[in-house]
Amino acid sequence: MMIRVLFFASLADIAGTPEITLDAPEHATVGSLLAGLAARFPAMDPNQGRILSAVNSRYVRRDEPLHDGDEVALFPPVSGG
Repeated sequence: MMIRVLFFASLADIAGTPEITLDAPEHATVGSLLAGLAARFPAMDPNQGRILSAVNSRYVRRDEPLHDGDEVALFPPVSGG
């Protein structure tokens, strides 16, 4: 199934692009997607536990299932004051 992944801020720098399209296996989740991205982009791994994820413009947890045509947006950890 095809998944569009959008990278924001420092994650786009790590990936070297603001977006990619991936062929994900059936029964993929946001967590398995993040694990695969960390393998592809090792600098992303230290941030993996804190990356915010949204599927089709809705924030989700790591166990969220993915479906063909989904758009996954990934945001780096942020802090404010």
